[in-house]
Amino acid sequence: MGFMGKRMAEAAIATAVVVPLSLGAFAPQTYAQEPVPSPTGTFGPDCSELPKSGEGSAATMAKQKVADAAAGSRQLAQLSSALTKARLDNTLNQSNNITLFAPTNHAFNSLSEAQRDSLLNDPDQLKKVLTYHVVDDNITPGQLPNGSFKTLEGSELTTSGSGTSYKVNDVADVVCGNVTTANATVYFIDALLTPPD
Repeated sequence: MGFMGKRMAEAAIATAVVVPLSLGAFAPQTYAQEPVPSPTGTFGPDCSELPKSGEGSAATMAKQKVADAAAGSRQLAQLSSALTKARLDNTLNQSNNITLFAPTNHAFNSLSEAQRDSLLNDPDQLKKVLTYHVVDDNITPGQLPNGSFKTLEGSELTTSGSGTSYKVNDVADVVCGNVTTANATVYFIDALLTPPD
C-alpha cells in the first residue's frame, strides 16, 4: 500500500470512529405525548360510504331533522324502520340538541334472526333499546374520550377512545362520527347497545 493509500485508510478509520460518537447526539428523546386533537368534521371509516350529494349525504342530512335524515340514509335503513315501529321518529324530530348513537344496518344484521324478530315485535323493549341510544344533549367529539352520558331511557352509556377512534360501552365502534342534522349530532355505531336491566 502506498503512502496515499495508507493515509486514506487512516482517514476512513478516523471517520468511522467519529460518526457513531456524533450520532449519540441524536439518540431518541422521550417526551410526554401530546393528546391527539378531536376531529372537527365527520370522521370514521364508514363516512366514505355517505353519498357525495343528494339523499343521505352529509350536506342533505344537515338540513333535515334527525329521524328524517336517518330515513334518507342507506346505512341507517333498519334503524329508521325500527324508530317508526316504536313511534319514536316524531319524538326525535321534535327534540332539540340531542345526540343519536345510530346503529347501522350492520349492527342490526349482527343479531340473529330470532333476536331481531323478538326485538322488533316487542314494542316496549324496542322503545327501551332505541331510547338508550339517545342522549338529551349535543355531544361533541371532544367529550368522547372519557364520557358518561344519561340516555333518554334513563341509564348511562359511556364513550372512550381518542383521535378518530372511539367506542361506546366498550362494545360498539363509532364508524362515522360527528354527522350533524338540523336538531342532532349523530354517531353511526356498528353494534346495538343493550340497556342495563
